[in-house]
Amino acid sequence: MTEKILILDFGSQFTQLIARCVREANVYCEIIPYNKKFELDDSLKGIILSGSPFSVNDSNFPWVDIEKLNAKLPILTICYGAQLTAKHYGGVVNKSNKREYGRAHLTIESMDILFKHIESNSQVWMSHSDSIVELPNGFELLATTNDIPVAAFKKSNAVNPLYGLQFHPEVHHSTDGKKMITNFLVEVCKCECSWTPASFINETVAALKEQIGDAKVIMGLSGGVDSTVAATLIHKAIGKNLYGIFVDNGLLRKDEFQQVLDIYKTLGLNVTGIDAKQLFYDGLKDVADPETKRKIIGKLFIDVFQQEANKIADAGFLGQGTIYPDVIESVSVHGPSATIKSHHNVGGLPDTMKLKLVEPLRFLFKDEVRKTGLELGIPADLINRHPFPGPGLAIRILGDVSPEKVAMLQAADAIYINALKEQNLYNKVWQAGAILLPVKSVGVMGDERTYEFTLALRAVTSVDGMTADWSHLPYEFLANVSNQIINEVKGINRVVYDISSKPPATIEWE
Repeated sequence: MTEKILILDFGSQFTQLIARCVREANVYCEIIPYNKKFELDDSLKGIILSGSPFSVNDSNFPWVDIEKLNAKLPILTICYGAQLTAKHYGGVVNKSNKREYGRAHLTIESMDILFKHIESNSQVWMSHSDSIVELPNGFELLATTNDIPVAAFKKSNAVNPLYGLQFHPEVHHSTDGKKMITNFLVEVCKCECSWTPASFINETVAALKEQIGDAKVIMGLSGGVDSTVAATLIHKAIGKNLYGIFVDNGLLRKDEFQQVLDIYKTLGLNVTGIDAKQLFYDGLKDVADPETKRKIIGKLFIDVFQQEANKIADAGFLGQGTIYPDVIESVSVHGPSATIKSHHNVGGLPDTMKLKLVEPLRFLFKDEVRKTGLELGIPADLINRHPFPGPGLAIRILGDVSPEKVAMLQAADAIYINALKEQNLYNKVWQAGAILLPVKSVGVMGDERTYEFTLALRAVTSVDGMTADWSHLPYEFLANVSNQIINEVKGINRVVYDISSKPPATIEWE
């Protein structure tokens, strides 16, 4: 049985970062709302309580029975969790004179195993409006800062250790924060730290065999990382009983349809490629509104997918590439779990299909999906590909979509992406792409006057796509790409570079 850490979420913006730190230490963990019931089974090695936007002095403050939990397991409490612990045991938590936000430096008052290999004056990150001003009886002060009297503490002589940190060890600005979390996992909870991509694959394939049995699984594939890794895991479990459907909507990158089919063949996946380009072009004719484009593409995909799926008799499951952020974001800490995002990859299939879901990646973060994919032997070029919008090039063609515009954008985008790879810039960029603008301008080629389209190049750096900065690509590189596109792609005579960050702009233009 895989050892596990449970993270009780009180609504902190940093809760996912706690999970990332635990996972990076090769320990499996799950996030659940603080008010969700759970079983204290033998796989649980410890519990972490997150921060929160709430105050323990609010009339309806979020609460869990820390004493009851601590009787069973070691607990690490962070920010709000630490304040809740202090209040629960009879300490005093008051509103701070000023909101304490930003860098601070720890003064370690009592050396403890939680601070193993960490020296005093280590930088930590504060984000709170309440402060613990008096510890409860039976608790020991471990650390302070210049601004707060209680930065870290523990319960003395506890059967199971109980720690509180007023700061956020999970954020990047807490320079030794990951060490503290690792110390809690290894030294306190006695975790073996054996949760690796290889162990995940072995456990998941075994679980899939048990879940699916001899049934057939239908799966819509996109050529993206999530669906490809999910399909490969399912294939390892049930072989040819996985029926993949890959639809060419005419809005993919240049030559992508055949390239992806070739990769699927190499991986041994049972995938049917469907050429539906003309159907999508007809449906999008004269449509300029981006939201309308999305709806048309989604509906047509469902129609094509269901038509093909109906050819597969006695299918019992629908495969999905749902990943952990999709699951976490659909759960509220204010009440019971909301409905998990269904049909994440295929846009919402009709209930009439009556298929059970199988989602082998639903507890992995994106970087863990990539590591798993590499462990499975999926080519690195596919695993490390930049994100690509679900509606494809339809939302990178501003205005109406036509086969001619798609071909123009595919050619220009291929020149841009290939140049990034050739100059070793591709992996330094989180996402890049070209956008065809509904703007024509005058140009001169040879002795002839032209009146052709403008192309915008976009490249951003990011960690997760939630925020992004424009990539500072070399001027010479941009000049060469612009020159090559204008010379080789008929219909484009002007290239511009987008230097907007997110926020206030978005990564995609539509």
